[in-house]
Amino acid sequence: MPSLTEADPALPGPLAALAPLLDQYGYPAVALFVLLDNCGVPAPGQTILVLAAVYAGTGHLNFAAVVVIAFVAAVVGNTLGHLIGATGGRAFVHRWGRYVWLTPERMARAEAFFARHGGKVVTVARFIDGLRQTSGIIAGTTGMPWPRFQVFNLLGAALWVGVWSGFGYLAGAHIGTVYRTAVRYQLWLLVGFGVLVVLLAARQLLRRRRRQRSTGDS
Repeated sequence: MPSLTEADPALPGPLAALAPLLDQYGYPAVALFVLLDNCGVPAPGQTILVLAAVYAGTGHLNFAAVVVIAFVAAVVGNTLGHLIGATGGRAFVHRWGRYVWLTPERMARAEAFFARHGGKVVTVARFIDGLRQTSGIIAGTTGMPWPRFQVFNLLGAALWVGVWSGFGYLAGAHIGTVYRTAVRYQLWLLVGFGVLVVLLAARQLLRRRRRQRSTGDS
């Protein structure tokens, strides 16, 4: 069976670059890159997931196998990230935090934020580059309870794998155009998430200042 690059030379750059790797290693490549991409390593897990789904749509791979392998790898990867954060995150922050402006006060605010919104962050983070790699580590470092983390870890993995595998499978021969459009919308999602974080932080700051004023007046 010819490789997908021979059958469809219109693959966009990131997908075309990974096609030879997927041609040679298949499912293990999907498992490895998705796992790494979800536990703190900037690997192209999302890209290879989309490409594997495109392969499945053309009969080169089994779609159900791609979905199951990617889901398990994503869950395991983020679980490893949580374990890393829970066992070594605080020591790292205490030792090196001051060099990246992560003071004890900011760490306390991060813990409070994650206590209230950690589930949303873990779920949505899969769709945002940078957060996908670090959300598990952050959750472990801030002390997010293991059972609660796993609920949202499973939910986020299911949504992420479902969206991107379905996207690749249905895009088929139009993957080049559709992929570029999806990347553009992902950028808007990142901007929107950043704005939401700023608004939540600003609201928390205003609340704290009101409490300080009311305490001072009394």
